[in-house]
Amino acid sequence: MARGGRRRPRRPSPGRMVAAVLAGLSLLSLLTCGYLAWGSRRGDAGEAPGNLLGEEPAAGAPRSQPHIIFILADDQGFRDVGYHGSEIRTPTLDKLAAEGVKLENYYVQPMCTPSRSQLITGKYQIHTGLQHSIIRPTQPNCLPLDNVTLPQKLKEVGYSTHMVGKWHLGFYRRECMPTQRGFDSFFGSLLGSGDYYTHFKCDSPGICGYDLYENDNAAWDHDNGIYSTQMYTQKVQQILASHNPRKPIFLYIAYQAVHSPLQAPGRYFEHYRSINNVNRRRYAAMLACLDEAINNVTLALRKYGYYENSIIIYSSDNGGQPMAGGSNWPLRGSKGTYWEGGIRAVGFVHSPLLKNKGSVCRELVHITDWFPTLITLAEGQIDEDIQLDGYDVWETISEGRRSPRVDILHNIDPIYTKAKNGSWAAGYGIWNTAIQSAIRVNHWKLLTGNPGYSDWVPPQAFSNAGPNRWHNERVSWSAGKTVWLFNITADPYERVDLSARHPEVVKQLLRRLSQFNKTAVPVRYPPKDPRSNPKLNGGVWGPWFKEDEKKKKSEKSKGANKQKKSKNKKKANRRKGQSFHCRSRLAGG
Repeated sequence: MARGGRRRPRRPSPGRMVAAVLAGLSLLSLLTCGYLAWGSRRGDAGEAPGNLLGEEPAAGAPRSQPHIIFILADDQGFRDVGYHGSEIRTPTLDKLAAEGVKLENYYVQPMCTPSRSQLITGKYQIHTGLQHSIIRPTQPNCLPLDNVTLPQKLKEVGYSTHMVGKWHLGFYRRECMPTQRGFDSFFGSLLGSGDYYTHFKCDSPGICGYDLYENDNAAWDHDNGIYSTQMYTQKVQQILASHNPRKPIFLYIAYQAVHSPLQAPGRYFEHYRSINNVNRRRYAAMLACLDEAINNVTLALRKYGYYENSIIIYSSDNGGQPMAGGSNWPLRGSKGTYWEGGIRAVGFVHSPLLKNKGSVCRELVHITDWFPTLITLAEGQIDEDIQLDGYDVWETISEGRRSPRVDILHNIDPIYTKAKNGSWAAGYGIWNTAIQSAIRVNHWKLLTGNPGYSDWVPPQAFSNAGPNRWHNERVSWSAGKTVWLFNITADPYERVDLSARHPEVVKQLLRRLSQFNKTAVPVRYPPKDPRSNPKLNGGVWGPWFKEDEKKKKSEKSKGANKQKKSKNKKKANRRKGQSFHCRSRLAGG
């Protein structure tokens, strides 16, 4: 299957679809982990007006383009879902995943901006210039404007596109805003984090501002002290209530939870008083609220007639941060690292359109794959000149077929702190192992440079009131080590380094890294711009880059003069061409 292929998935027959829906509806009266039935459960995490009966309205004409609901959680750890053994209750996520397809070999990036950029473009970081860190609030930087985005492609085929939640792809120019990148509407935050109630964010002392937007303007009218998870859910319900379900919709819900600061409404602490570690307790309450919010989103999809023809995708944007309450056990490492704990994510697909419902997909899937997969499902076209790094994996997920993906470039970051003992010699003359990089090819994973915090953090590490690293498992590497090799299929917890035992495999993966690096674009990571200070923008974080009006006027006048000159030249050239052709014809007899 070619990268970014356009294969159209085969859809279930109408009879099977109806049977699947009826089977799903027959389960609605079940009690699940203390939650009431789908049709009657209503919580504070975004209550819909009226009684949610979980009933579909009368079906209209057949709709081939599915409604696409992409839910992106923030900093949810790999273990932090009920079906991965967590002590935190997530009945909604557990139910949706159990009735859908669990993605158990699913990868994202280790931080916020990289994952979001790859989701929305289908490209690795090295191909957008965002391969280092995240976009900071004060940086004149954003997702490059020459990249076509997922919502733009969906709009081309008739989708209504809406985003609710966290953007974090830059905003220094108006052209970088979500509404300029393909979304019909946007309600949410531009930055990477902020207060859940006041929606204020301080990047550094004295550099603080308000960060809640509706489309292109600060949403002061919504500053009612509502917890963001609940507020975003209410917005989603309003969008669904006002849209015509016979027309396709793409709804991108990027919740702020469970990213720090660790805040949650008091009622969600009820089941977690026994957790002594205060960060873990707060984190658990936040996740409980998020789970309830997703329940209410699902109820709204059913109530307003979307569910039967919908595809719900759930994903975390990176691994959890143990110091902020997240757990990736039994995986190694944390958010911000290229160990499995930083990049292997909770993910599943829930849809009546799936063929193999209630299954587990262990095939390799990466966050870049959603771009071509969703465009194909939407009956869109992928331009030949778009060099994608993602693959269409719908048949892999829905039918259990083999994944077209055999490798993942986790990243190459040429400006991250270099490993002191790294060298070209350590990389067999193929690669400088001082550079931070990570790649997966089939079963093998290679890391070079400084891969980041590498502890295993077991559940008992959260047993005390404060942060406790005595329970963590550590490995003391020999001095000078800058290359690691693991067989991830056999050793998903990265406990046995095989780099010394398989030097030929190391060389092969280093060559693959080198090949990828030849296609990389320059890193975009500009210094801070003092004009970004919200004090200069009415106390709001927002676009600050404005060209000087005089410069604009002079450029306009120059442009007008150029146009006049070019027109005159064209006229003269036409006359010259006419007379030349006339003469040549005469000369030719």
